[in-house]
Amino acid sequence: MTAPQHGSDPTTPVQDRPWPGLDVAGVRILVAGFGVSGYAVADQTMQRGARVLVVDAGQGEELRERARILEVLGVEVRLGAEHTAALPADREIDLVVTSPGWRPEQPLLAAAAAAGIPVWSEIELARRMQAPDGPAWLGITGTNGKTTTVTMLESILQAAGLRAVACGNVGLPVIEAALDPEGFEALAIELSSFQLHWTEHLDCESAVVLNVSDDHLDWHGGAEAYAAAKGRIYEGVSRACVYTAGDPVTMSLVEVADVVEGARAIGIGLGAPGLSELGVVDGLLVDRAFLAERRTQAAELASLEDLAHLGPEGAPPHVVLDALAAAALARAHGVEPAAVREGLRGYRMGRHRAELLGRVGEVAYVDDTKATNPAAARASLAAAERIVWIAGGDTKGADVEPLVADAAARLAGVVLLGVDASPFEEALRRHAPDVPVARIDPGDTGEVAGRERLMEEAVARAHALAAPGDVVLLAPAAASIDQFRNYAERGELFAAAVSRLPGASR
Repeated sequence: MTAPQHGSDPTTPVQDRPWPGLDVAGVRILVAGFGVSGYAVADQTMQRGARVLVVDAGQGEELRERARILEVLGVEVRLGAEHTAALPADREIDLVVTSPGWRPEQPLLAAAAAAGIPVWSEIELARRMQAPDGPAWLGITGTNGKTTTVTMLESILQAAGLRAVACGNVGLPVIEAALDPEGFEALAIELSSFQLHWTEHLDCESAVVLNVSDDHLDWHGGAEAYAAAKGRIYEGVSRACVYTAGDPVTMSLVEVADVVEGARAIGIGLGAPGLSELGVVDGLLVDRAFLAERRTQAAELASLEDLAHLGPEGAPPHVVLDALAAAALARAHGVEPAAVREGLRGYRMGRHRAELLGRVGEVAYVDDTKATNPAAARASLAAAERIVWIAGGDTKGADVEPLVADAAARLAGVVLLGVDASPFEEALRRHAPDVPVARIDPGDTGEVAGRERLMEEAVARAHALAAPGDVVLLAPAAASIDQFRNYAERGELFAAAVSRLPGASR
């Protein structure tokens, strides 16, 4: 990493300017995509003297309102598909900062690459612009569990008295957190494979890949490329690369990572920990990695009882593993065991991630609408003994048969959503032929009333199938886009329908 030098030569290409503390004054930046991170990039760079153009294919009122705000501040915004099909013909561009969802072959990005114009993520730009004495980066990625882990880590860091914040895919954009004028001490950063693909320099103090299972393979071009994108989070780590002990994929990503001399590999698992690992012994979360006497002793961090509020039948295994990952990153940063316990005790699940809505009679209702792929749903289904499962949606080509086979013994009933429920129906016929299945008529869900009707009927059918002690679980194992605006709307409508059941507390 180059030592900071302020007052850069304005003729120096942005990719060659010294950093951290990158000076963007005079840099001609094209922001590709006008979502939350795109807005933050435009705002933060404009304030520091960059000449900014924002383009987005959308033309909705929300985008137009954002555009009006930035245009008052001197940022040019061009909305409409014609502006994303190629580089602008009427101005020179020094740097493209892309929305994470844009594919490399997108015409504008491909043209930039062909012209030798650097294409960075918001994360790459934030890392370069952050001051040398800026906050420590604690990075978290994985197919599932990212949001739970990053918000657990935030809770632990704050319990330790640190000025810390969850950012990235959750909370603040990283560039806002990294350049915050009051100055954070640590950032708990959730990173997607898309963001990592466009990021060359992360240099996290510590980082974890929680897990890797098939997801976004069409975007990345295959499982190997997807895993490699996840593994980029370890590049430049200076303290700890945290991985799941016994998982060959995450272990291999650590083994090939180019890290700072002295960085350690730290395993986490649900059994008794080995040396340089965190694990579980007799109902206690323990640390054999971050204490001087680790060869002969372990430090108690928390108990499973401290996490009992995180599931209808106590914290499920995947949540315990997330807690261990958060604890490992915090301990690597120097947080004491007492703060780990306090942070985990005080932690509450975010909306729509294994969220216990409450009980109607003796039946628990859990909203895990964020389980948009089979791997996420598998973890949620493993958290209870008897489940009435609300599933279905756009599977994006994922194979749901192994999931159904694994969950079959725990299913008391299934309610199927989705325009095409056949993948679930066929798997259930093969692996759970005696489990009652209710198929909800897709109907017309173009308007909110139709979507409310759909979920109302689904909850009513699930309620009828449930017996005392059961858990009614919305864990669709599929995306929501075939019938709902997004996964959040699916969860909100589920919660609303549950609240209207007879006997529900209001």
